[in-house]
Amino acid sequence: MATIIGLTGGIASGKSTVSTMLNEKGYTIIDADLASRMVVEVGQPAYLAIVEEFGDTILHENDSTINREKLGQIIFNSEEKRKKLNSIVHPAVRSMMLQHKDEAIAVGKSTIFLDIPLLFESNLTWMVERTLLVYVNEETQLTRLMERNHFNREDAEARIASQFPLKDKVNLADAVIDNNGSLQETKEQIEALLVEWDLQP
Repeated sequence: MATIIGLTGGIASGKSTVSTMLNEKGYTIIDADLASRMVVEVGQPAYLAIVEEFGDTILHENDSTINREKLGQIIFNSEEKRKKLNSIVHPAVRSMMLQHKDEAIAVGKSTIFLDIPLLFESNLTWMVERTLLVYVNEETQLTRLMERNHFNREDAEARIASQFPLKDKVNLADAVIDNNGSLQETKEQIEALLVEWDLQP
């Protein structure tokens, strides 16, 4: 039976780096962000439900794809509309991830990582057996976010403040990768954990 692990972190914590390292070792990664883009592609059930709910003014004229900026403006100013969007998208994302998980199990994968940024916030730990958090301290997170996205300090702090603090997630996770150091140190922690948990691809 396959082992299902929830991989999570926060903005600029290095979760993608850890995900890439695991992928290079042959582990299956099912990415919630990728799934959330796929379920709103033209013609998908979630796409049709969004258009029905918000109207076709949210579509790009040239190819009928969803104009994220226009949709963002609508939901940004309305808690009710944001909840409505989430009620369409989130179940579709979960369904797609579970489908991809079943497909990976069917081809004999032993360990599957579900990469879910809001694993704890959205109460999705029921989808996994164990949880792995990629952690950095606030100063490292701030510096990396400013460098990566070219934000000023104020904007970066606002983005980080909008998320559940990483330090509060530490106690919720079964294991933590401390990503404050070098890539080599992160890699060594991952390798030690794979041995400790006896995880085969």
